[in-house]
Amino acid sequence: MSKDKPSRRQEEIVNAYFSFLNSHIESVISGASNDFLPLSEIAHQLHISHQHLTDTIKQANGQHPCYYYDLKIIEAAKEMLKASDKTVTEVAYTLTYDPSNFSKFFKKIVGVSPGTWQRENT
Repeated sequence: MSKDKPSRRQEEIVNAYFSFLNSHIESVISGASNDFLPLSEIAHQLHISHQHLTDTIKQANGQHPCYYYDLKIIEAAKEMLKASDKTVTEVAYTLTYDPSNFSKFFKKIVGVSPGTWQRENT
């Protein structure tokens, strides 16, 4: 595997991962799903091992796949906090998080609490 240019299979895996990830987040937001999507499930759907999925995503993009899941959750949270009347607690529950854990997670990634972010961006 070349470090400069990913193989076709690597590109397929990366694209499929992001497709699964985006679909899952949309399902959570719409209420069609309330489950966390484990990497092992995505790997199973792609007929590869969990480790192979992790290694491929890390090699192609430089970050662990969970990093991208976290970013997608934060993007969704920001959109919901900005574009709706939902409270931080409602957003947390919609995204299948316990509100206190969600606030800590949001602050760790964004640098401010979700309530502060919402007040500054709406």
